[in-house]
Amino acid sequence: MIRVTHSLVNPDGLHDPVPFGYSHTATVPAGTDLVLISGQYGSGPDGAVVSSDFSEQVKQTFRNIGVALAAHGLDLGHVVQLRTYVVNHDVGKLGPIAGAVQESWGDKPPTQTLIGVASLATPDVLFEVEALAVRP
Repeated sequence: MIRVTHSLVNPDGLHDPVPFGYSHTATVPAGTDLVLISGQYGSGPDGAVVSSDFSEQVKQTFRNIGVALAAHGLDLGHVVQLRTYVVNHDVGKLGPIAGAVQESWGDKPPTQTLIGVASLATPDVLFEVEALAVRP
C-alpha cells in the first residue's frame, strides 16, 4: 500500500466518508512542495479517450494521475486533494468513482470534491480529475 505523506482526519461528529471515496480534512507538513496536476481524463498516450464506458474512463484517469505524479518522483500517497468533474452526474456514477478511489488509496483517500458538469473539453470526455500533491 502507498505511504501517505500528510495527515488525514475524519472528525467525530461527521459521517464516515471513506466508503464514498474521500476524507474530510488533510494537513500538509511545513516545508513541503505542492505539486498541482491539471485535469486528467481517461486518455491513452495519444490523448484519445480509451473507452466510451464511464467506469473505464475513471480507471484510466487515476492511472494517468499516477503517471503525472511519477514524473515528479511521487505516487498516489502524496495526493492531498482531488477535484472531480463528472458529466451529467447521477448517483449511479458514485460507485465506480468510490471503487477506483478505494483501489488507488485504500482506507486513506484524499480529500475530494465532486462537481457535476454539463460537459468537459470534448464530447467523449465523461470524467476529469485535478490533483494536489505534496512533496516532502
